[in-house]
Amino acid sequence: MNSSRAKILHRLKETQNKRGGQHLARPDFKSPIYPSLGKKLVDCFQANLELIGGKVLRIESLNAAIPELKKLIKSEKLEHLVCLEPEIQDALKGDIAYKNSLDDFKHVGVGITTCEYLVAHLGSILVSSASRSGRRLTVFPECHIVLASKDQLVSFLDDALTKIEEKYPDRLPSMITNITGPSRTADIEKTLVMGMHGPKKLFVLLADELF
Repeated sequence: MNSSRAKILHRLKETQNKRGGQHLARPDFKSPIYPSLGKKLVDCFQANLELIGGKVLRIESLNAAIPELKKLIKSEKLEHLVCLEPEIQDALKGDIAYKNSLDDFKHVGVGITTCEYLVAHLGSILVSSASRSGRRLTVFPECHIVLASKDQLVSFLDDALTKIEEKYPDRLPSMITNITGPSRTADIEKTLVMGMHGPKKLFVLLADELF
């Protein structure tokens, strides 16, 4: 037994010596993590968001958003709009009916909000609790409509988080969320269900200049 064991260990040692050392290439820590986007941020954002079920509507200004919102409300049969942000409320007055509170959760069908930044690489929307819309209006309604401008576009999520830190240097918002497309899950029997943990419809009205 001892002789056989010794022979096996000897052969293993010889084989290991013949292999020699392994030379692993040193990682290049200076190279960019992500590949170049290869096109304009606005085009990249739209393509990536629509790839995962969202929809981007390009407009010139906040005033131009009103006709698009009316078309959207009609085509999607949207009801019970809620908007908590004064700048958007001023534009909606007299044109589109909305509620300015979340007192009645049973009748909140659409949340209209702004956002912090748009991430082109992911086609996603960064929101935070620092806005007047707070935490609930981006999660509770079945449909989420975001009004944003091109100057909120960034290439990658790292850029958005850096800008958030610069925007709120003394105190970060208690909630920072990155929304990537409408809410979905396929956890149960691999069946895709939309709107499981948040809005099942997501629209971004992307303006050349918003405010």
